[in-house]
Amino acid sequence: MKRTEKEQLVDDLSAKMKGATALYYTDFTGLNVKRMTELRRRLRKAGVEYVVIKNTLALRATNQSGLPSGVLRGPTGVVIGPDPVAAAKVLSDFAKENEQRPEVKGGLLDGRPIDTAQVKQLASLPSREQMLSELGAGLQSPMAAFVGALNGLLYMFAGALESLRQQRESA
Repeated sequence: MKRTEKEQLVDDLSAKMKGATALYYTDFTGLNVKRMTELRRRLRKAGVEYVVIKNTLALRATNQSGLPSGVLRGPTGVVIGPDPVAAAKVLSDFAKENEQRPEVKGGLLDGRPIDTAQVKQLASLPSREQMLSELGAGLQSPMAAFVGALNGLLYMFAGALESLRQQRESA
């Protein structure tokens, strides 16, 4: 690869890293081409990109983007994505199916370093949509109870008015 191509690759990767919410560094040793293709397909479906690049170039890109790096040793694939939970879930599910490959070395979440255990915790979280629906249901429940109580008061008031009307008619 020529120097200009390398510089362009580093610039592109640096721009992607700056725009990403989550970066995960993985060791893909032990995965054949078929499994790597399947992993990339799953990640792409989740809106996440998987980049395999030389560590020296990845180090330049992380330094250029101002992000910390410390796990760039050995074969490294970089998972870059806007949704940290989706990327962690795909990696975790794929690793369970394929003898814990790829192995997550660590990563960055909003520019802060995270370790393997934290990536696993992110993978166990519910999706954003599910969390929003649970929040909506939680907010709706007290309001529905309040509306039910008001509705009960209106029925009681209407019943009292009806009995007062009947009482006055009979008198």
